[in-house]
Amino acid sequence: MAKYKIAWLPGDGIGKDVLDATKIVLDQLQLDAEYIHGDIGWEFWCKEGDALPVRTIELLQKTDAAMFGAITSKPVKAAEKELNPAMQGKGYVYRSPIVRMRQLLDLYICLRPCKAYPGNPLNYKEGIDFVVFRENTEDLYAGVEFGPVPAELSQVLAKLSKNFDPFKDLPLDKYAISCKVNTAAGSERIIRAAFEYARKFKRPKVTVVHKANVVRATDGLFLDIAKEVAKAYPDIQMDDANVDAMCMWLLKSTANYHVLVAPNLYGDIISDLCAQLVGGLGFGCSGNIGVKRAVFEPTHGSAPKYAGMYKVNPIASILAAKMMLEWLGEAEKATALEASVAAVIKEGKVRTYDMGGISSTLDMGKAIAAKL
Repeated sequence: MAKYKIAWLPGDGIGKDVLDATKIVLDQLQLDAEYIHGDIGWEFWCKEGDALPVRTIELLQKTDAAMFGAITSKPVKAAEKELNPAMQGKGYVYRSPIVRMRQLLDLYICLRPCKAYPGNPLNYKEGIDFVVFRENTEDLYAGVEFGPVPAELSQVLAKLSKNFDPFKDLPLDKYAISCKVNTAAGSERIIRAAFEYARKFKRPKVTVVHKANVVRATDGLFLDIAKEVAKAYPDIQMDDANVDAMCMWLLKSTANYHVLVAPNLYGDIISDLCAQLVGGLGFGCSGNIGVKRAVFEPTHGSAPKYAGMYKVNPIASILAAKMMLEWLGEAEKATALEASVAAVIKEGKVRTYDMGGISSTLDMGKAIAAKL
């Protein structure tokens, strides 16, 4: 019996391509694992009205970790048009399966490293090495949205909020509302995780990203909680910055940052900017981590125009596998995998199209495996 059971979720588009390359590397590492396919993505929405079927949720609950490829998401109305015609008009609503997965399994940490490997021609600067902690279950991704707006909600807002006055007389189908939901408990645990990481890996500073000067209630709560949590970590410096300013400072003074922590939406935005600093989404890996479960993925989308062409860069997916190995306690294998990735990048003989080369997805996977 294999030591580990890994849920294998290719998803849509290039998801299968990059996971195929990742599997080459994991096989070379001789990880003692059984890889169990799971259904997820656009195909299952169209057929079944559910992009994250119950059987896949049950699989995730029974396995030690999961590798996830990529997902296709479309607006609700566009998604409904592609649903099985027999199921249209029956209340099925498309929701991103990765967002649902994070919430159902309480994968509250989204950990996204930002590391520039020497020799990568796409690096913004050399020496970049920090991480982003993104809250993964609430904020504007909570899924509390209305469009058109129910009459009762409009009436309540008109009564309770002075800021709503300019909109209260609009027809209900002429505006929409998305609720930003930050809780004290949700904020506290992601901020504490960031400080714990900083202490464990001897990172001197945690930077809290917010927009509390404008979004006073929810971001104000997040910032207040951060200040309280920081008191328990006198060895770690804490500073904070508005998300818009943060985008500027990351470009100007990258070396000043070590650990960033942010609510869900800001963390999503910042981490894509961070990925570009170190070569683009072909290098952006991510871990969705809870107390008992974890799902690892590249941060790029499904790029359907390249599906099955084995053209795209799989390094993000391979580095996500490195994060999975760390989660499983396989530190030596994780270190060896990262060293192999770094060696291939530095050598520069195998490069996918984004890096200015002509190597395929599988060429990259084989080259990394050969260095192990």
